Amino acid sequence: MKAVVYKKYGPPNVLKITEIEKPKPKDNEMLVKIHAATVTSGDVRLRASDFPPLFWLPARLIFGLFHPNKKILGHELAGTIEAIGKNITKFKVGDSVFGTTTMLKTGSYAQYICLPQEWNNGVVALKPENLSFKEAAALPVGAMTAMFLLEKASRSLGIKNGQKVLVYGASGSVGSYAVQFAKLNGAAVTGVCSGSNIEMVKSLGAEKVIDYTKEDFSEGSEKYDIVFDAVGKTTKAKAKKVLNAEGKFVTIKMLTKEKTEHLERIKELAEQGKLKPFIDKTFALDEMVTAHEYVDSGRKRGNVVIEIVI
Repeated sequence: MKAVVYKKYGPPNVLKITEIEKPKPKDNEMLVKIHAATVTSGDVRLRASDFPPLFWLPARLIFGLFHPNKKILGHELAGTIEAIGKNITKFKVGDSVFGTTTMLKTGSYAQYICLPQEWNNGVVALKPENLSFKEAAALPVGAMTAMFLLEKASRSLGIKNGQKVLVYGASGSVGSYAVQFAKLNGAAVTGVCSGSNIEMVKSLGAEKVIDYTKEDFSEGSEKYDIVFDAVGKTTKAKAKKVLNAEGKFVTIKMLTKEKTEHLERIKELAEQGKLKPFIDKTFALDEMVTAHEYVDSGRKRGNVVIEIVI
């Protein structure tokens, strides 16, 4: 089968299309034929070993000190189950599924992958019936991250009608879902993005949009119940300037946890038409270098999808 492999850290051209052996599922695994994957910020960070100085050495100790331990990147996928091990009980051959891979094992930049039905660092569920494989692949990481952090922020507050949420980086993958989740919970949402993405963010449900190239959100007079940093590029100190006394700041720099119940809820919302992935561009598997170059450029809106044809 074809897979995109990288054997050293570096720029996008370290990614190489390679023929490798098709995996065989163990008793607790299912073999998934992958139809679509994505290029996330996490993928490009791992490829380049682009970690903050304080976390660089710990990250390299986890993911590979001198070269990557995980040779195939890709954290999101959607596909069809082709075979199952004898201990698989929740899924059957022919099921269409979507979900995430584990951080430390083989990823989704391949034509096939073996996944357990339950594990600590990844989740899988039946694909939303009304979404294509490309749309479903773009849901898990961004949507689960947004859901987890909003739950964390609202645990003591509870997002209620009329509350105000500001999403910094509202045009990215996590931000685009954070806008939608906050809106679904009755909040009045303000998005922060570049001027070229204002209409996109409004289409997701934001009532107001701040162009960060022209205005610093932290200097405004508006007060918010939650400031959600969806790109890791603002600070708690800046957010505190515009937070209410009991307001909460959350950022994607926080540790998050993928939960099966989150993915199931995301599936339900997608099938109800209440949650929609925004797909910016689609590339083929053999265009992976170009896809990573595009994400590296910082121009990505929403999600970048990889279509895998077998």
